Amino acid sequence: MTLLDRERLVTRTGVRLEVRAARAEDERALAAFFAKVTPEDMRFRFLSTKGAPGHDQLLALLEKPSGDGESLIAWGEDGTVTATAVLAGDAAGERAEAAILLRGDLKGQGIGWTLLERLVSEARTRGYAVLESLEDRANHAALQVENDMGFDLAPVEDDPTLVWVSKRLR
Repeated sequence: MTLLDRERLVTRTGVRLEVRAARAEDERALAAFFAKVTPEDMRFRFLSTKGAPGHDQLLALLEKPSGDGESLIAWGEDGTVTATAVLAGDAAGERAEAAILLRGDLKGQGIGWTLLERLVSEARTRGYAVLESLEDRANHAALQVENDMGFDLAPVEDDPTLVWVSKRLR
């Protein structure tokens, strides 16, 4: 099964998720999701202090990333969006970038871990050599998950507030 299909995942704490590719008709649900994302988590995900995305930004988030990638939505059992995840690959098929955002009220339940684990698996299946992410150094929770999953950290030369995390897949 690829990420193009609907997939059911269960976190280590028993949270059940339905993950599928984002669709244009998900805009309203995605807007409701962003209303429950903390400003700090928005900054960590987008490396910016902008507020909740407007209509045009939501539509961009619902589109498939350029290249060999996916924009995903994880739905909870209550039918609301619990998280978003993006896998965006380069044209050469060597490197892919992962980005995950989840609601602040759902942290600590293994949702981020489960989605990152799925993105690692999908990146391997697609033949990428490296999966990476640009993180804010203050995003300790994400950095801990990535460290626990075997990602390496490297400084960003021009910005001491950021760090590249990467995992060799082959």
